[in-house]
Order: sequence, then structure tokens, then C-alpha cells
Amino acid sequence: MSITTSQPRRIMRLPEVKASTGFGRAWIYQLMSEGKFPKARRIGARAVGWPSDEIEQWVNDRMEGRP
Repeated sequence: MSITTSQPRRIMRLPEVKASTGFGRAWIYQLMSEGKFPKARRIGARAVGWPSDEIEQWVNDRMEGRP
């Protein structure tokens, strides 16, 4: 079952990614380093963010039981 979202694509910062996944900062970065979580993109000199569609798809995949 695929869930389609009508929300526009946006940049999610770490607090929102943590709230969406239920994971803490260290675990998110650990999964990223293992290639098991979407990579953060540099959006400024000292800021990173994640594309909302990638995070939403990652969460949906986990809810559907896909690794």
C-alpha cells in the first residue's frame, strides 16, 4: 500500500526529523553513515536539512515493513 502526500516538498531540520522518526540525533547520523537513512544536505555554512519527501518515504517504508 502506498501513501501519497499532497504536501509540498520542503527542507526538514533535525528537530522535525527527530519528531518524525522518533530517533535521536546520534542514531540518525549512525544510520546515515551506514547508508540506511536519507543523507542530510548542506543548506548553509553551518546548517543541514533533509528533503521532506525522502524522510516521509523512509518512514512509510518502515511502517509497511520494508527495510
